[in-house]
Amino acid sequence: MTETAQALVNLLVPDFADLATVDLAEPVLVGDEPPHLEASGDVRLRRTAAAQSPGISAEELLPVGEALPPVPDSEVMRPLMEGRPVLVSDVAVLRASLGVDPESLRLFVPSGAHSSVAVPLYARGLILGCVTVWRSQLPSVFSEEDAALLHDLASRAALGVDNARRYTREHRSAVALQRSLLPHSALNVAAADTAGVYQPAGGGVGVGGDWFDVIALSSLRVAFVVGDVVGHGLEATAAMARLRTAVQTLADLDLDPGELLTHLDDLVLGFSDEQTAGESGSERSEPSERSEPAVLGATCLYAVYDPVTRRCAAATAGHPPPILLPPGEEPVSLGMVPGPPLGVGGVPFEVTEFGVRPGSMLAFFTDGLVESRGGDIEEGMERLKVSLAEAGAGAGPSRPLGGISQSVFDEVRPQAPVDDAALLLARIRPLSPDQVAEWELEPDLSLVAHARELVVGRLSDWQLEELGFVTELVASELVTNAIRYAGGPVGLRLIRDRGVLVCEVSDPSSTQPRLRRARETDEGGRGLFLVAQLTDRWGSRFTRTGKTIWTEQPIGGPLV
Repeated sequence: MTETAQALVNLLVPDFADLATVDLAEPVLVGDEPPHLEASGDVRLRRTAAAQSPGISAEELLPVGEALPPVPDSEVMRPLMEGRPVLVSDVAVLRASLGVDPESLRLFVPSGAHSSVAVPLYARGLILGCVTVWRSQLPSVFSEEDAALLHDLASRAALGVDNARRYTREHRSAVALQRSLLPHSALNVAAADTAGVYQPAGGGVGVGGDWFDVIALSSLRVAFVVGDVVGHGLEATAAMARLRTAVQTLADLDLDPGELLTHLDDLVLGFSDEQTAGESGSERSEPSERSEPAVLGATCLYAVYDPVTRRCAAATAGHPPPILLPPGEEPVSLGMVPGPPLGVGGVPFEVTEFGVRPGSMLAFFTDGLVESRGGDIEEGMERLKVSLAEAGAGAGPSRPLGGISQSVFDEVRPQAPVDDAALLLARIRPLSPDQVAEWELEPDLSLVAHARELVVGRLSDWQLEELGFVTELVASELVTNAIRYAGGPVGLRLIRDRGVLVCEVSDPSSTQPRLRRARETDEGGRGLFLVAQLTDRWGSRFTRTGKTIWTEQPIGGPLV
């Protein structure tokens, strides 16, 4: 909008006028539509552009960027509100009819001017602002023909200003939507410290479908997600929002990475079916009204890190693999079996497992970070590895990860980026052996008492006696149910970390438990309900050998 306004005044000065200004309504400058006003006294304008001939004295005029004082409603200003020009052949008459005090008058009217024309910037029934020209050195006064010419120029410029305004509004909406969907740039979870950077490409609306996420899972595990939806603007951002929400929902089910991507792939195929049904149902539907096609060009990588086993499992749907930087070693690109992009269907996603040493750093990124116009993506990958190695060599555990991620991002990203780019760094933090206690029990109900003793003893060692009663009761109920309905062996595990205690019971059955409210006449069925009431969170996840039921209790205070 500012460039359009400045181009207009530069065109008018010095051949047509000695001084020209463009004032825009303040809502227009932020992309909003100006209100429909009938009185000029209610208009709030801000000077956006100005140009003057050499030798013109305009020091007292309002500078660019400042807000114009309100002008009382008057007959001389009324045509502007109706979209018509105002021709002033005698500036002295204008000074007398504006109804503005002398101090403010100097901000509006240049000294020495003898005639003026003001024309509204009028587009789509909206008054966006005003163009005003003055003559002082040019001898002839403005005529009706001059006013008509300026009106024609202003109407063309108004279309450009309105297009820029609408662009600004869409850009602000897309940026706000995308920023609200991305997680906080720095997160501190039990298993890792993370920091992410996102930057849109310069072209288009300026935002697109790149995203990253960090999701806390059960038993202090953490999921790292990075994805890319092809395209830019609100359509790509909306498509990204659908995928990100779907990933968070599926992650809550504690699925392994390959199974999660398979479900996500089915959802994308469903989005495609929605689009096909919409096209067949309404042939007059405009392409701009459809956001689903943007989902068809999506990639995603999903990885889960377990701080107890110190292993990570990951699967990719057409997305570049992460880079692992072990402490004191060179970064390596993890060898993963690449899966197809989302929406292809019918192809399984292979899960790759790898160990992660304490203090290692994982880098997840989108191809916009390493891909340049005319360049090789492998060269970009090498640049990223070199930058990570340099950052890792000079980064101790105390250096904030946010600064590292930003410096790596700025160093690696191409000078002329062709796509949005995202980078997520995770500094891995495993649990020490003294934070975990696990036992294996035979399927014998007489061993339930022994399980309670094991729990109480370990909590005493950890100086968590205040949690002993609840944890003993929870472990007793879960172990009893596992032995009674699933058989053995039964696994019992306690995990403690800052502020949380996890109790897990594993069994070989693949039947998910179901929470229900027992009737007064029932002899059983209250165990799981009791567990849900006594703990902060609970859930169940499938494993390779059966299932695991887990609970969480806060450390440091009772449940409220």
